[in-house]
Amino acid sequence: MSVFHKMMKQRESFSISGRKIIDWINDNPELACHSTSQEIADFIEVSQSSIVKLTQKLGYKGYSQFKLAINEDFIRRKSTQVTPLHHDILSDDPLTVIAQKLVQTKIDAMVNTTNALSMTTCDQAIRWIDAAQRVQIVGIGGSALTAKDLSYKLLKLGITALTESDTHVQVAVARILTPQDIQIVISFSGDKKEVLLAAETAKQQGAKVIALTSPKSSKLRKIADLCFDTIADESENRSSSIASRTAQNVITDLLFIHLIQYKEDIARVLIDEIRSDVERFSSK
Repeated sequence: MSVFHKMMKQRESFSISGRKIIDWINDNPELACHSTSQEIADFIEVSQSSIVKLTQKLGYKGYSQFKLAINEDFIRRKSTQVTPLHHDILSDDPLTVIAQKLVQTKIDAMVNTTNALSMTTCDQAIRWIDAAQRVQIVGIGGSALTAKDLSYKLLKLGITALTESDTHVQVAVARILTPQDIQIVISFSGDKKEVLLAAETAKQQGAKVIALTSPKSSKLRKIADLCFDTIADESENRSSSIASRTAQNVITDLLFIHLIQYKEDIARVLIDEIRSDVERFSSK
């Protein structure tokens, strides 16, 4: 496992200063390779001891060994002669290896996301969604697919779910929300201006905002009332948001199942009625 992947996998177990260090190193890998621990501490405005402690918690004897691992990873990335198709899947990989790598990427996203899950956050989100008059679900790009899937699931449970892929319509819907409504925003980066505008508009209207986003500090995390961490290795060498969408789907599927559990018999009756209605198509 690369040092960068190891840092993101363990990110949520660190303090605020530790997460700050990890985010800076991920954003500035080349500069980190050539900086001392004191120089990085000055860049980030944390203590030098915080950096040393972080490296030790990651399994390194000290900063020197940690810096060597970063340097080796960075050089390996730059010197790769084979073109990456997606993440660590290379253009000359046989199909069986591609399948194994793809499955492992999705498993890592699911396991890391569920391990970081807060039960308190999940329970609170379920209560808010169940009590809401309407639930707007916002997402663009790959996240829009997850948003649409979640809206179908909520509709099955008798919850009025509103989702539109058009960003102008998303803002228009957010404008008519009330304090009795909920907005769920799905964005791995948490910094897309389209979803941020929709989230800010919902907050102005008094609606509560639930975010599904990466653990990295973002504008969306600051706006949201509740955050679910979606943990995935989305490197620069990616052809689609496969890992992040997998992490998002784990959370939305979990919310759906938890809602069935929370609503008990009512949910089962609604699902059975919808199933019966659908079966009528094939019976004619």
